[in-house]
Amino acid sequence: MLENIKSPADLKKLSAAETKALCAEIRGKLLDVVPLNGGHLASNLGVVELTVAIHSVFDSPKDRVIWDVGHQAYVHKMLTGRYAEIDGIRTYGGLSGFPKREESPHDSFGTGHASTSVSAALGLAAADAFAGKTNYTVVVAGDGAFTGGMIYEALNNAAEQDLRLIIVLNDNDMAIDRNVGGINRYITRLSTSARYLGFKYHLKKFFAAIPVIGRPLTVTARGIKNFIKRLVWRDNMFENLGLNYYGPIDGHNIKWLQGVFKDAMRDRKSSIIHVRTVKGKGYTPAEQQPEKYHGVPKGGVFKTDGGFSDVFGQIVADRAAKDARLCAVTAAMCDGTGLNAFKNSFPDRFFDVGIAEEHALTFCAGLAAGGMRPVFAVYSTFAQRCYDQLIHDAALQKLPLVLGLDRAGFVGEDGPTHHGLFDVGFMLQLPGSALYSPDSYADMEKAFAEAFDYSGVAAVRYPKGGEPAYDRSAFTDCGGMAYADFGQGHDVLTVTYGRLTAQCFKAAEQLAAEGTGVRLVRVLKLKPFDTETFLGLLGGAKLVYLAEEGVKSGGFAEYLAAFLAEAGCVPRCGVLIRAVDDKFVTHGQTEKLFEECGFTPAAMAAEISEKINGA
Repeated sequence: MLENIKSPADLKKLSAAETKALCAEIRGKLLDVVPLNGGHLASNLGVVELTVAIHSVFDSPKDRVIWDVGHQAYVHKMLTGRYAEIDGIRTYGGLSGFPKREESPHDSFGTGHASTSVSAALGLAAADAFAGKTNYTVVVAGDGAFTGGMIYEALNNAAEQDLRLIIVLNDNDMAIDRNVGGINRYITRLSTSARYLGFKYHLKKFFAAIPVIGRPLTVTARGIKNFIKRLVWRDNMFENLGLNYYGPIDGHNIKWLQGVFKDAMRDRKSSIIHVRTVKGKGYTPAEQQPEKYHGVPKGGVFKTDGGFSDVFGQIVADRAAKDARLCAVTAAMCDGTGLNAFKNSFPDRFFDVGIAEEHALTFCAGLAAGGMRPVFAVYSTFAQRCYDQLIHDAALQKLPLVLGLDRAGFVGEDGPTHHGLFDVGFMLQLPGSALYSPDSYADMEKAFAEAFDYSGVAAVRYPKGGEPAYDRSAFTDCGGMAYADFGQGHDVLTVTYGRLTAQCFKAAEQLAAEGTGVRLVRVLKLKPFDTETFLGLLGGAKLVYLAEEGVKSGGFAEYLAAFLAEAGCVPRCGVLIRAVDDKFVTHGQTEKLFEECGFTPAAMAAEISEKINGA
């Protein structure tokens, strides 16, 4: 049936039996495609009926649908004209794994980070109202997103505006890991009101069956309905904010969902519809282990070695065994950041604050001010959310805390919302901070050993996966960096850090085979940078080549280029920077992204040769 769904309008023609069959087919397709390409499985299995119900009632793209977080939008993509492309989702040149405005008019807003949807929806709904439009804006936000503070700023604002906004709280008691905190407990308590909704549903059916006067009675009953609602549930935060509240509702009962959506549309007021879904619905392994099946690796084979993340977790646990002040903080990413061992060994010093990175950073600052030594494990892309807190709450007050910046550099198929390309730039700007970028587990241990004892903010950034393979024995260590020579002399001084070292190593071998001598410098400590040692390594190089798996503007390469210019040490052939230059990089295999950005050994060797020979 899926291949015949060209747009959401086609769903409105289906019978109940056909709709049920369609849901089964969608689940089958998810189980075919997601393990093949890698991606978010359990979250999409859980929203099949919910997505079908939304698109069978509302009129997308006239009615706007926003997903928070967008990794649960695979079904939405299938039903909005992209089924023929779904086999290529998350592959280079294929569909994105997240909503993307330029991909389809049905993707009203790009959502790669949590808790942003209601703010965006308010803006869209206000713009539509200003233009005189009468469409609805629908948000589907997971209960994990409701642990983030931004969503409450938006809800507070929503109560003040008379907009056609419907917020679906998709409650499956899960984000990536199990939800935590008071908000999660509050949402769980709301389940008490299920008896009210059941009463209302059956009352409405009874009135509707009465000839002639049934419809007027249904309208009159709305006032009674609101009275009953308050008797059953007198302390509803959403209603106290001025929002209509419906629920909780079985998120797998399409008929019931359709009825509630239509009720909310008739109310013509900002509403919260609380639905209960099962993450991983229809696939027993995912239902039993939703954390494990939240993200499925490409090929569907789970690796036991978590690479840098697991090594980080062990390093922190080992240090905690020696230092009772050390504590670990995560923003709903315990498993993803490798902190399970720490959590199990030191539960009283482990803090999961939910999807609230801004709070997490200032919480760490408070811990540090209180004499603890906090370590905040966070993906590089999510660390961007707490830039203000880094400056004002941590660095300005010279508080000692450690950032474990996981998933630094390209993260492959998750794409531009998740690539960790900006952390070096904003950490270099931070007064009094230290920054390390290891490309091996040994260097990672060295970096954290220094970071744990640093007197201010210290960040250690590391890529997704394991250490790249090349001959590290060729390098001579010299403090915060190491160097290796290739060929006779060194016409070129290549400087890089982190995972890109392996690519530069191969480029240096190629150049040496062609007769160009190369000195390759691998930097571990990017800040404070040892400029004196670096100048000693410069020697008589004709060209300085700076390669960086990060943004060019404000990055480490630009910092070094400026330093060389100020020191009057620019070589005869100048300075050449290879970095991500003023663009957001798409999704796809990391090898493909390296190729697109000129990070392959052949591409780097070719531009170095051209620069030297053309000078």
